[in-house]
Amino acid sequence: MQKDTVVNWRPWVMVGLSFLALALAYSTRATFGLVMPLLEQELGWSRSFTSGIAATALMMTAVLAPLAGRLVDRQGARAVTLLGMGLLATGCFLVAVTSHPVAFLVAFGGIAATGFGLVAIHVVSAAVEQEFDANQGLATGIATSGSSAGQLLIVPLLAVLVASYDWRLAFIALGGATVIMMVCVKRWFPSGMSQVRLSENAQGSQTSLAQDTWRILRMPVFQILFWSYFLCGYTTSGVIETHFLPYASFCGFGPIPSATAYGLLSAINLAGMILVGWLTDRVNRPLLLGGIYLIRGLTFILLVHVGTDLETLFLFAVIFGLVDYSTSPVTASLVASHIGIRVMGLAFGLISAGHQIGGAVGAYFGGILFDLYARYDWVWWSSLWLAVLAGLLVLLLRNTPRSGTLAP
Repeated sequence: MQKDTVVNWRPWVMVGLSFLALALAYSTRATFGLVMPLLEQELGWSRSFTSGIAATALMMTAVLAPLAGRLVDRQGARAVTLLGMGLLATGCFLVAVTSHPVAFLVAFGGIAATGFGLVAIHVVSAAVEQEFDANQGLATGIATSGSSAGQLLIVPLLAVLVASYDWRLAFIALGGATVIMMVCVKRWFPSGMSQVRLSENAQGSQTSLAQDTWRILRMPVFQILFWSYFLCGYTTSGVIETHFLPYASFCGFGPIPSATAYGLLSAINLAGMILVGWLTDRVNRPLLLGGIYLIRGLTFILLVHVGTDLETLFLFAVIFGLVDYSTSPVTASLVASHIGIRVMGLAFGLISAGHQIGGAVGAYFGGILFDLYARYDWVWWSSLWLAVLAGLLVLLLRNTPRSGTLAP
C-alpha cells in the first residue's frame, strides 16, 4: 500500500518542484530587463549593448536546448535541473560583483544563460509527458506556469529591493534562493524516469542522436512547429521579456508600477497556461494554438498606444498575459503526439532552440531600433504581424497525427 502511494504522488512532486525551479529561472531573466536602464545609467552602457547581452543569453539557451532535451530523454530531468540551477546561481553571484562589460556578458550571457537552457520549459514538458499517462496537458500547464508564477511575486519584490537599495542585491537574493531550491530538488525530485518510460526508451535506444535529429528535421510537422515557435520567441522572450520594462520606463512609469504591471501580466500568464493546458486535453489543438497567436498579435496595438496611460499598460498586461506562455502546453502536446514521446526532449529542444533564436532576434533588434529611432513603435508593429503569421502556420496542422511519428 505504501509503495502505491509513492507511485501515485511521484509525478506531482516533480510538477511542484519543476514549477518552483522555473519560477526562479524566469524571474532572473525578467530581472535583467528591470535593471537595464540602471545598468545604462550607472555603467554608461548603450541600449544596444545591454540588448546584446540579453540576445547572447537567448542564443546560449538555443544552443543548449536540444542537448538538454536529449539528456532528459535518456536520463530524466533531475540531473539536468540540478546542473542548471547550479550554473544559474553562479551566474547571479558573478553578475552582482562585476562592473566590467566583458565579465558581465560572460556571467549573464554565458554562465547564467547556460542555467536558463537547462532549467527550461521544454525540459519540464518532456519530463511531464514521460511521467503522465493521462491529463498530460493539465500537468504540463501547471508545471510550466512556474515560468510566469514566480514573476508575479518575485519581480515586484525585486523592484522594491532595486528601488530601495541596489540592483546588485537583487541578483544576490536570486542566487541565494536558487541555492536553497537546489537542496529541495536534490532531496525530493524523482531520480530517473518511471519504469514504463524506461521500457519505452529502451526500445529506441539503438538509434543515435544524429539519426533521430535527421528524422525529426525531415518531418513537416516539425518545420511548422519550429517556425511558429521561432516567431513566438520574437514576440515574447525577445520583445516583451527584454523590452517591456524598459518601454514602461521610457513612457514615464517608475520601477514599482512597471514591475507591478509585469507582475500582473505574469499572474494572468499563470492562469492562461493552466487553462490552456486543461483545454489541450479537450479541444482541437491547432485551432487553440492558432487562436492564441492571433489574439497575441492584436494586443500589440494596445502597447503602441500606451503613452502615459497606466490603465492601458495594465490592460495590455491582462490580455497579453492570457496568450503569453500559454503556447507551451499545447505545443508540447503536439510534439508528443505528432513526433513521439521517445524523442520528445530532443524534438521539443530543437523547437525551443528556434524560440530562443527568435527571442534573441527580437531582443537585439529591439535595442537597435530604439537606438535608431528613439521609440519602440517599429518593434511592436513587427511583433503584431509576426504573431499573426505564426497563427496562420499552425492552422496547417491536423489535430490527429498522421502515421509515421517517432514514438516507440
